Amino acid sequence: MKHLLTLKNYSEEEILDFIKLAEKIKKRPKRFSKKLSRKTLLMLFAKPSLRTHLSFDIAMYQLGGHAIFYDLSHSVLGEKESIKDFSKVTSRYVNIIMARLYEHEQLEELSRYSSVPIINGLTNFSHPCQILGDLLTIKEKFGKLNGIKLTFIGDADNNITTSLIYACPKVGIKLKIICPKQLKPKIQGKYSLSYNPADAKGDIIYTDTWYSYHVEKSQYAKRKKLLRKFQVNKKLLGNAKFMHCLPASRNEEVTDEVMDSRQSLVYDQAENRLHIEKSILLRLLK
Repeated sequence: MKHLLTLKNYSEEEILDFIKLAEKIKKRPKRFSKKLSRKTLLMLFAKPSLRTHLSFDIAMYQLGGHAIFYDLSHSVLGEKESIKDFSKVTSRYVNIIMARLYEHEQLEELSRYSSVPIINGLTNFSHPCQILGDLLTIKEKFGKLNGIKLTFIGDADNNITTSLIYACPKVGIKLKIICPKQLKPKIQGKYSLSYNPADAKGDIIYTDTWYSYHVEKSQYAKRKKLLRKFQVNKKLLGNAKFMHCLPASRNEEVTDEVMDSRQSLVYDQAENRLHIEKSILLRLLK
């Protein structure tokens, strides 16, 4: 049994296998329509969600299985009931669990006691499903991964950059990170680091919201001032493709002109969450 908590311990071969299977599923979805018949996915949500909720629910349905939505805001998890007991009980009911939580440590504890695979639907530390879907998108648009130059710009102390750092070098993508010094990544890896937005060059420019879920609203004004010069606009983008994991705060980290341009891949990224998550479900349940 294997969990998908981060991409840190996944090999190049395993990452490419997820992508290859997703390509097959996307091309011929009917071939896979009964692969997870009589299988059940439990979806745990501590954070709000659009793409993660819909894509996993639909993925399970289109694979012939069933998904259960469980809102943790109405749960006693971690208070009246321990994560250990919660994990041991729920994994006796279902075949696989996807959890979208605030704290990554809670996800690790959930997986420690689970007898079924656990998928990280997002934590404050990692967002592996998003990045696997992004790699699928890059492969579709460029015909390859190896040799592609991707620049992430903005708040680099977040789950997207962590997942990019773990994944990009393994598939041959050259990763550059551009951010304020105060918001640089906390993990080491094979990437170049700059604090100058003028260094934003590459095949792809990727950004994320300035206000992640863990950021208090009282910090929004300070963050906006700090990150203003790291906004992706038409001049900064140049001829590169644009990526964003969504939701986007339009005309803050990215302008409308970029979001709605032909260079924008944001809606392809969102769609590919569905296809890559089908691949993840099938591989972890095989």
